Order: sequence, then structure tokens, then C-alpha cells
Amino acid sequence: MSWTSRLEEKTKQVESVLNQYLPKEEGFQKTVISAMNYSFLAGGKRLRPMLMQETYRLFGGNGKVIEPFMAAQEMIHTYSLVHDDLPAMDNDEYRRGRKTTHIVYGEGMAILAGDGLLNFAYETACKAFLIESNERVIEALQVLAAKAGIYGMIGGQTADVEGEDLPPEKVTNELLLFIHTNKTAALIQSSMMIGAILAGAGKEQIQSIEKIAYNVGVAFQIQDDILDVTSTTEVLGKPVGSDEKNHKVTYVSLNGLETSKKDVERLSKEALSLLEKLPGENPFLVELITSLITREK
Repeated sequence: MSWTSRLEEKTKQVESVLNQYLPKEEGFQKTVISAMNYSFLAGGKRLRPMLMQETYRLFGGNGKVIEPFMAAQEMIHTYSLVHDDLPAMDNDEYRRGRKTTHIVYGEGMAILAGDGLLNFAYETACKAFLIESNERVIEALQVLAAKAGIYGMIGGQTADVEGEDLPPEKVTNELLLFIHTNKTAALIQSSMMIGAILAGAGKEQIQSIEKIAYNVGVAFQIQDDILDVTSTTEVLGKPVGSDEKNHKVTYVSLNGLETSKKDVERLSKEALSLLEKLPGENPFLVELITSLITREK
């Protein structure tokens, strides 16, 4: 079976898990629930819950306690996209080939849909206590909350928003790495760490997973910057050259294309080297990480 076929099969399996946790569209609040589900079902590769599940399997996990966390993580990711698309942020009219939530439901309902997804994510994650009630679930919940918050994704988004108003000379590598670490890598770290925690991994192993996920997340974002320069709209599936057009400082504009490519390769090799040293084997996880970093779209 080809890599594409295996990835499609895994994606379908993850989708079947996620769909079990969607709220029913009923009651006086059904409009906001409809907007939540519209956003959640917009498509995507479901990479974060997939990374979570595959890391769980790497450490020998085979129960269902991981499933509420998989759904919760994707809800958090989806809410961030709904809010990113709002007029006050990126003001995007389309995502994944269809109209964004605020275009379909209005700006106010889109804000509520994002809020609803974030809150429902924690309601969903707490359902893990009905499957297993132990310290691992508590620790996983703490990681889920922290990596999505002001010391994680929201912190990175804040720096990104403010960075757009800075003169180019004020946008340093330190600032860009902070943004990439928190806005992009934090949810990847959360996903993989939760998988390891719930499977019973040790403290040092969880720290290794956090480092691996950092490398994957930062390399993923640098590769995104590279593709904006080197790819085409047809291959990438979205307009290229937008960073330069919007005068946005990126890792590539600061460090050059060749250095950026070398840094992606360095981060990738380090991540895979650390992964090889962990107990257990999961060839699919290795291939998934490799494909994320070296993707062409």
C-alpha cells in the first residue's frame, strides 16, 4: 500500500473517532452548534489527533482514553482557525475551498462558534475520566490547557499580530522563533506529549517527545515560509508570494532560502534521531513526521 493510501486510511479512522464527539444541532442554541460543526467538518488532514494517537501507540497505548483528547485537540485547533479568519484578524473568506465560518454565519456567531469549540474541547477531554480516572489523565489535561493558552498558542498568536505592526528591523530571529514555537509547535507538542503521557511514558521520554515535537513544529513552519517562495499556487493549493506581497518578515526573508532549507534538514534529522532512541517502534509515525516537514503543499 502506498504512503498516500495509508495516510488516507488513517485519516478516515481518525475522522470516525472525532465525529463521535460532535454536539447535536438542537435546542435554542442550535445555530452556534451548527456553526461549530460547520467549522469542524471543513476538512483538513487531522494531523494533530493523528500524531497524538500514533505517539500513544508508540509507547504501547491501546485503550480508548486517548479518543476524547484527540477530539478536544482538533476542536482547539479548529477554534483558532475560526478566529484567525475573522475580519479583525486575517479577514479570510475561504478556507479549504469553502466559505469561512464568519462569511456563512456572520461575525458574531463565528466568534461564539470559536468560543464554543474551545469550551466544548475541555468538556470533551474531561470525558476521559469516565474511561480512566488517574493522574495521567490529569497531567494530559494540564498539558492540553497550557499549550493552547497564553504560554502556548495564544501567546504565539499575540506576538504574531503585534509583529505585523513592527518595522522590519524589529522583527528578529528570536521573535520569529518565539512565534513559530508557540503559534505552530505548541499544539504539536501538546498532541504528542498527551499521547506519551496517557500511554504511561516516563518523565524523560515525555521530555524527548516535547523536543521532537518542537523540532517538527518549527521545521513545519519554516517549510511553510519556503513554499511561499518556491512553490506555485497550483501545487500549494493557496496563493503563493503572499508574505512578500504583504511585506511580512519571515524566516526565509531574514535568513535566506538556502539557510532556511538547511535548518529544516537539521531540525528534521534531530527529531528523527531522538525518535529512534525511544522504546517501541511505529514506522507510520516516522513517515508521518518526515512527510510533514518535507511536504510540498
